[in-house]
Amino acid sequence: MFLDYFALGVIVFVAVFLFYGIIVIHDIPYEIAKKRNHPQQDALHVAGWVSLFTLHAIWPFLWIWATLYREDRGWGFNQVVKRELELEDEVKQLTQTVVQLEQRLQAVEGSSAQTIAASQAQPSVTDINEKES
Repeated sequence: MFLDYFALGVIVFVAVFLFYGIIVIHDIPYEIAKKRNHPQQDALHVAGWVSLFTLHAIWPFLWIWATLYREDRGWGFNQVVKRELELEDEVKQLTQTVVQLEQRLQAVEGSSAQTIAASQAQPSVTDINEKES
């Protein structure tokens, strides 16, 4: 007789444990959203309760929805666009720097070519001495 009541107690305990376990599991996306200060945390909470009726078929999507948002960076897409614009500006600045350096190099090469041409056009002292002898 004792074992019958003990078995009945175990069955009731397991049923209650499973019932509350399922409720706790369905609330995980809402808890994530609350922790991250998600702007749609109420909708996630309601969708979590709806997922009970769908036997948690939509629960993985709720988890993804809850984890996409972070308070420090939002949804993350604005940062990507901002970073792309920063990189574009940086590439433009680097292109301008390369153009300026090429112009300087051409100026230096041009002035060195002129000095070489001028030195070849003017006879040096040794050249004059060789011609005289």
